[in-house]
Amino acid sequence: MEDKLVLFNQTTLKKLLNKRQAETKFGEHVKMITDISNIYEQLKSLDVEYVIIGLPEDVGVFANYGKSGTSTAWEATIKILLNIQSNKFTQAKKVLILGHLDFCSKLKKLSSLSQKNAKDVAKARKIVSKIDKEVSNLIYNVISAGKKPIIIGGGHNNAYGNLKGTSLALNKRLNVINFDAHSDFRNEEGRHSGNGFSYAFSEGFLRNYFIFGLHENYTSDIIFKALDNNKNIAYNTFEDIEIKKELNYKSAMENALNHVSKDSFGIEIDCDAIQNIQSSAMTPSGFSVNQAREFVHFFGNQENATYLHICEAAPTPKNEAQVGKLITYLITDFIKANASKNSIV
Repeated sequence: MEDKLVLFNQTTLKKLLNKRQAETKFGEHVKMITDISNIYEQLKSLDVEYVIIGLPEDVGVFANYGKSGTSTAWEATIKILLNIQSNKFTQAKKVLILGHLDFCSKLKKLSSLSQKNAKDVAKARKIVSKIDKEVSNLIYNVISAGKKPIIIGGGHNNAYGNLKGTSLALNKRLNVINFDAHSDFRNEEGRHSGNGFSYAFSEGFLRNYFIFGLHENYTSDIIFKALDNNKNIAYNTFEDIEIKKELNYKSAMENALNHVSKDSFGIEIDCDAIQNIQSSAMTPSGFSVNQAREFVHFFGNQENATYLHICEAAPTPKNEAQVGKLITYLITDFIKANASKNSIV
């Protein structure tokens, strides 16, 4: 696995950092590691709390008949993140930027496949299984070292690797809150971005699962029946909160929290749920950016929050700065909320 990890280094940092007089940037204070061997030992010895990881791939989205483009989110984000201000709020010294998993060979294979060909889709699903191993192994090392991973980019297939790696490191099943327009609880028909949670559940890595803001128009009857018949799964719908106004946003978050917060839980943010954000299944009707930020702050502030995963954003050259800014806000909201909980008496 470790030869797949491309470490973030000083050369990349210098290339991306825009220094300015009388200011210090986030990128000037983050930590890095220089040796690919024994990542666990290095992380364990470093005085950091958060480890940022990029997953630049869209194989899982392709394998779910989705629109590719999620492989570009990592690069769009890191350019912005490094250049925000370093100050008393942004906590740069608590952050290590580890780097990204290199999926170039897998993306090259993907470029010769067609979604119209069932055999090609099956091949893509096999590639996703290989990505799963790399992601879960990396997350296992980060969690075992006592750090909190912040995982950026790729499709929602990577929820599986996050859950498996965390579950194995903590030696228990994990809970998860998923801010998403879709359940990603589809059949176990070969791995893709629509069944990370169903695979994690059936393989014993996921215990309690809450889907926040499910879109009623894009969830099949079969899936609703599967969710309704499983006591470990709970959800609310976007329409309940924003259209019918049957639920208040804050109380909806509190109800969701009750389902997941009694034990370690992961926070999954699917950019498909945020209105007009360039993503693999972009929506004209969704939560606002500020609601997404409030969500990350609320759940990040909980003691048992174990990781943050922001996925499915698919920036184009035209809007990559805006998407990078959005993801950067979510990263820093998590860090600020999570760090502040340690000072709450």
